Amino acid sequence: MKKRKKILLITLCVIATLCGVLKIYYAIGNYKFDNKIKELKNNGKMDFQIESKIDHKTIENNGNTIHYFVSGNEEGETIVFLHPAFGDHKCFDRQIDYFSANYRVITVDMLGHGLTGVGKSKDKITATAVHIAEILKTENCDKTHIVGVSVGSLLAQDFALKHPEKILSLTALGGYNINKEQKEVAKSQGKEMFKWLFKMIFSMDAFRRYTGNISAINELEQVRFYESAKHFTRKSFTVMSGLDKLIANRTIQRNYSLLILSGEKDNELALKMAKQWHEEEQNSKMFIIENAGHCANMDNAEEFNSLVMSFITNK
Repeated sequence: MKKRKKILLITLCVIATLCGVLKIYYAIGNYKFDNKIKELKNNGKMDFQIESKIDHKTIENNGNTIHYFVSGNEEGETIVFLHPAFGDHKCFDRQIDYFSANYRVITVDMLGHGLTGVGKSKDKITATAVHIAEILKTENCDKTHIVGVSVGSLLAQDFALKHPEKILSLTALGGYNINKEQKEVAKSQGKEMFKWLFKMIFSMDAFRRYTGNISAINELEQVRFYESAKHFTRKSFTVMSGLDKLIANRTIQRNYSLLILSGEKDNELALKMAKQWHEEEQNSKMFIIENAGHCANMDNAEEFNSLVMSFITNK
């Protein structure tokens, strides 16, 4: 009995020590990162202003207040941008002025992210299609181009499946085809979850730093993503379940154009999935954006903007 108590005590001490070490490790990392942000700000590299007028609006849906932002040409066609997981509408700051000259631009803070946060209902982020439909109705918009990045690309496809009559074109960056089973992706995401878990438990700042580092390769854009992720909390994870249910083996007939994009510095699996998707969609277009990671719209906004503009103009 005494031996068991001794083993238990030693085990608890080891766990407590490991927890303390991890907390110190993440605290040091956060301190260094804060200094990096200060240095960028002092050098004026963080200075970035959007010239276009942006209207901040909300809709109410099932106990949730969804925040969205409208800018650009009211007479032009509409483009809806859907951000990656953990970020928010600011991930598209470098797209606003470029597209606003000719298009009406709508960016959305999806459920659990940005100013939208977690509402009172039990809705998940998979309710995004409902929210987009409500936003378009509020804005008197019948059809839209839709551009999604990473998780945003999955939700863009989901909206297109449910409302094909509203789609002018679909652009997916850093995503994969939700119309077929994705075992390899599911396995990879399962491993990634363990990395998130440790960081999330001990330091949300460390988690946000990590998401910035894997989302962009440009140091400045990594910091900008980190800033976008500040509203993503531990509670936000509760709305992220159910994305796997969007994926199913089905045959669809698209009446809209599809553009598949990937950053050349994205991980090997993401590039593989993008190329595979393009091969399966005979009428799709695909481009790999140079000098860019997962969120290529941030790393290489100039090339991303040019490719999307050319695509939606000549769809």
